[in-house]
Formats: sequence, C-alpha cells, structure tokens
Amino acid sequence: MTFRASPESPSPRRPHRWHDLLARWTRRQGHAPPGTSPSPAAGPHTADAAGAPETTPPEATTLWRMRTTVRDQPGTLAALCAALAAYRVDILALQTHPLTDGTVDEFLLRAPESLAATELADVVTAGGGSDTWVERADTHDLVDAPTRALTLATRTALDAAELPLALRQLFGRCTIHSVPATSLGGRSLDSTPPSEGVLEETVMRLRDPSGGAIVIERPYLPFTPTEFARARALVELDARLGPRVPHGGDVLTLPEGNAITVRRADPGDLAAAREMHARCSPTTLGLRYHGPVGDADRYLDHLLNPRFGRTLAAHTASGRLVALGHLLWDGDETEVALIVEDEWQRRGVGGELLRRLVTMAAETGCESVYAVTQSANTGMVAAMRSLELPLDYQIEQGTLVISARLDPAPAPAQVPPLPLPAPPHGH
Repeated sequence: MTFRASPESPSPRRPHRWHDLLARWTRRQGHAPPGTSPSPAAGPHTADAAGAPETTPPEATTLWRMRTTVRDQPGTLAALCAALAAYRVDILALQTHPLTDGTVDEFLLRAPESLAATELADVVTAGGGSDTWVERADTHDLVDAPTRALTLATRTALDAAELPLALRQLFGRCTIHSVPATSLGGRSLDSTPPSEGVLEETVMRLRDPSGGAIVIERPYLPFTPTEFARARALVELDARLGPRVPHGGDVLTLPEGNAITVRRADPGDLAAAREMHARCSPTTLGLRYHGPVGDADRYLDHLLNPRFGRTLAAHTASGRLVALGHLLWDGDETEVALIVEDEWQRRGVGGELLRRLVTMAAETGCESVYAVTQSANTGMVAAMRSLELPLDYQIEQGTLVISARLDPAPAPAQVPPLPLPAPPHGH
C-alpha cells in the first residue's frame, strides 16, 4: 500500500488527513488501531493546531529510506503511520517483507529537514518499530519497486553482463562477488551452492548459471526472504535466456585516417584474442598481465566472460582484433584494463576504448574506476589522464594504481533498445 501527501496541502490540515486515512484503513481491515494517545508535546516537529492560519513558508524537506521491524499484529502499521504523521513525515512508498515472527516494513519518507536521522529513528521506535535502519535517499528512489524490478529484468534479459549490476541496484549498497567454479589453473574451488541458493542473514549465495556462484553481501542490514526470492528470480531469468551479449559495432576513424570497429566481445572472440596475444611483444603482455608472459592466455576465459564484466574489442577494416578493453566488477569496486597490439599503440585506440569503458561504468552508477599497471607504462598513464577526471595515484614497488572519480550518470528511465543482430565470429 502507498500513501501520498500533496505537497501543496497546508500543514494544519495534515492531522485531519491522517485521521481520515486511518479511518479508511480501519474500515478495510475490520478492526481499530491501538488505543489513541495524546499528540506529542508542542515542539519544533509537532503539527500545528487544526484551523490555524498558514503564517510561514513551506518547510524544507529531506528524503529518507527507512526500514524497521514491527510485530505481526493488527493495528501495528496504523500506529507507526500515526507516529510519523505527528511529526509531519510523509510516506511516499511502502514495501512489506513478511517474516516468521513479524514484518519488515521498508519506507520511502519525506521528512522536515530539521528532523535528524536519530530523531526519525526515535519516532519509529515510539511507534512500535525495532531494529530500525535509516539512510538518505535521492530522487532515483522515487521509482516504485515494480517499475524498478521490471527495468532491471529487462536490462538483464538483453545483456548477461547486467546481472551483477542489477542485483547491486536492486538491493542498494551491497557487494557482489562472482566466484568461478575453477581457478585459472583448473583446480575446482568447490564454490557452487545448491540450486535453491543459500540465505545466511547478511549473505546470499546463488548458483551462477555460467558456473560457480554469485555472492551478495550486505553486512549492515540482513536480507529478508522476500529479497532472497527477488534475487533468485533474476538469476533464474538469466539461466533461462542463456549466454547473450548485445552486438553492434561503431566504426571510428583514427587521427591518422585508419578506420576501426569497436564492439562488445564475448567468449566467441577467444581464438582471435589468443592470436592477438601471439602478435604482442613480451613487454606488452607483461605490462598488461603483471606475471609470466606464458600465462597470458589463461586469463582470457575469465576476461571474456560477461559475468565478470564487459569487454570491448577493436577490429581493423580487415576484421583483425588489435585491442581489448575490460571493465571488471571487483566486489563493490570497478577495474579498467587495456591491451593494444604493438603495431597499433600510440594511435588513440586505447584511449577510445578507455573512454567508452568509463562511460559504461558511470551509466551503471559506479563512483570510481581504477587501473593497475606499472609505473613504466606511460601509455596507460596518458590514457587515464586524457579522461580529464580527478585522479589519485598510489605506487608501491613499481606497481601503480590510478583511480578516477566519476560523476555517475542517472539510470535510464526508458527500456534500452534491442541489440543489433550478432555478426559471425570469424575474424
């Protein structure tokens, strides 16, 4: 159920509005709320007396997300709503999460700016709530839950790489880990959970349709069975649709006049990526993979798997793959990485891939990206500087970590366009 208050309604009428609302609620539920109690003592957060003239301009307000546990008894929600109404707190949206011994109610609230988070929590406690959690919200939270879920499901259906991001956006501040079934050396990691998944208060473990597990952690707030069911539904959608990556290339003209095509890559590009590795010098491979050059090919299965991020490939007019750019989900952080075939370095290919990867990261709500390289890799340093974003540098024993702070783009409100047909993988 959703309660909405008109922002133009003068504050003196709000007590009557809530009395009417509670009366309607009582008629629908067939019982009365708990015994009425006197209004709070007059203070800065107390509603004005009914009928008093409006003498002050509208009060500034703040959006809050709030979650609290209430007893599963008739009238408890009405008592909580009445407590909030007495402090001029509007309920913009409400979701309920049933538990075996109670109910978790999740609210989107508009409260007077003068009402601090601790005071809001005290009001909820006085109204019968417990284990209350409060954090600031923004205008993106005004999208109702069904619309948000359908949008995330649509994005997941179009692109397998969207599943970890959809889960992160579905549950707010949380950490998503994609754990492979085997290590790079082929050793079994015994990480696959049962098909029904596992819920352990602040941790969810779900079977990844591509192998291994998806682990969702939110230490500050336990997951409810309702949230667990939502996560399982998204994962099941991904499993039913199978591997999919939107393909559609952009043809770009480099400053020297050569044309390249940039498109999303997937496991079908594995052979072409290995051929590119074979054409790269040991120095180029060493700067990219920070380990034995002979192990470079072993990383490609992981890097080209859309579950772990997104990969862009640059192709020449003849179809030869000459560069790869990776956007990798690393828990609650995001890494960018590049490799460009020696013959095509210093031509702007890497910079073009990096700009596109950073744009993707911003569109998914990432606040920053980082690149791990060596201090001698002047090409990567120059590419990061060309982004014209605030950069942080950390260096230790020759390893350089460059972090770029982003300005996340708002989530798209419309359904994304359908992808273009996939071209054949013959390169």
